[in-house]
Amino acid sequence: MPLLLTPLRQRVSSLQEGVFYGWWMVAGGFLIQTVLGLFMFHAFGFYVERLEEEFKWSKTTFSLAFAMTRIESGVLGPIQGWAIDRFGPRIMIRIGIATTGIGFILFSFVDSVTTFFLTYFLIAVGASMAGFVTLVVAVVNWFEKKRSMALGLMSAGFSVGGLLVFLVVLAMDEFGWRATSLVAGIVILIVGQIVASFIHHRPEDRGETIDGEPVPEAPARPGLAGGPVVIPASEDFTTGEALRSPSFWFISIGHGAAVLIIGAFMVHLVLHLENLGYSAFISSLIVLLMTAFQLVGQIGGGYLGDRLNKRLMLAGCMVGHVVALLLVTYSAGFWMIVLFAVINGIAWGTRGPMQQALRADYFGRRDFGKIMGFSSLIVMFGMMSGPIIAGAMADAFGDYERGFTVLAVIAGLGTIFFAMAGPPQHPTGPIWYKRWPLVRRLTFQERLA
Repeated sequence: MPLLLTPLRQRVSSLQEGVFYGWWMVAGGFLIQTVLGLFMFHAFGFYVERLEEEFKWSKTTFSLAFAMTRIESGVLGPIQGWAIDRFGPRIMIRIGIATTGIGFILFSFVDSVTTFFLTYFLIAVGASMAGFVTLVVAVVNWFEKKRSMALGLMSAGFSVGGLLVFLVVLAMDEFGWRATSLVAGIVILIVGQIVASFIHHRPEDRGETIDGEPVPEAPARPGLAGGPVVIPASEDFTTGEALRSPSFWFISIGHGAAVLIIGAFMVHLVLHLENLGYSAFISSLIVLLMTAFQLVGQIGGGYLGDRLNKRLMLAGCMVGHVVALLLVTYSAGFWMIVLFAVINGIAWGTRGPMQQALRADYFGRRDFGKIMGFSSLIVMFGMMSGPIIAGAMADAFGDYERGFTVLAVIAGLGTIFFAMAGPPQHPTGPIWYKRWPLVRRLTFQERLA
């Protein structure tokens, strides 16, 4: 593989001249997000439909499988975050891609609930290692001023995968879900390993700077008659400092409330639309429409996130999630399904990269992997609870109306938590002085006075 990649690396090296390498990182993340989004996340509901038809398993079975993988993601999150910060994203992507690809190949041989759980768990572990968290950390390390836009463009690969999901549906109809899974595993292995070879941890590793800008000269020390003086201090929080900040918890809980809905949709949306009388093909078109507007949200939200208040925009996205969920729950016509897809797509696309940019803005990039890892411990409760609540109540009452309504009420709280997540105060400054004859830091005792 290294010998085969040498000509490709040389071609990329010639193309990248004059282009900040951070944008190549965004492109690599985009491709990985596209592949994982296409074959795993967006296609999972269609796999569920085929498996339910073939094996007659309950909706709760699929919900528990999905929840099990979310527990894995949450529990391993801090370890994964530490590993990314310590060893860099490239090795994590290589291991994750290999695990995911092998998992899909084995998934094509599923013949029982046990083998379904085991292979899906393997796929989920690999996708977690190679996917969103790892890629976000990689991009955050390269950008500051254009961080929201970079994350939005990278995350757009997930939406592009959704736009292509109809190809997976057609493949399942033509060749069966087993052959589709086998091919998916092979494609993931090839594309993922190629892209991983171009991923670098930090711009300093390549002799570059964050945002690709020249290192600014140190400003001259202002005179005593000058205005306010800021004592330079690291803006990056340690993991412990971030965990002691209320904003860390508010953002994480808000994130968990959002994925409460997203998790339920990933498992149950296709089945819910089927209950409403729509075919698998129409359902795939709804998913296609939703992901098209998710793409709009990712790019538009990335642009606006570098210019407007991210915290208030996130609160608005939560309102959109709740409204969309109620529309699809109490649908009285196809137009409400379409409106659901538009609103939820924009809210999802805007919120995803923006909440990661807000975390990076607040806590810096030094321990960002570990901070995201600990956040995943909180977020996992939302991601695993949504499918379980929706699936269990659907099995009990025969439809998704009650379950989706409960999720809408709980998710509405996310609006409040995002609105409360103001900028954290760094424990070590900076401190402003206006009329001090000498420049110095306040002592700990003076801070408490």
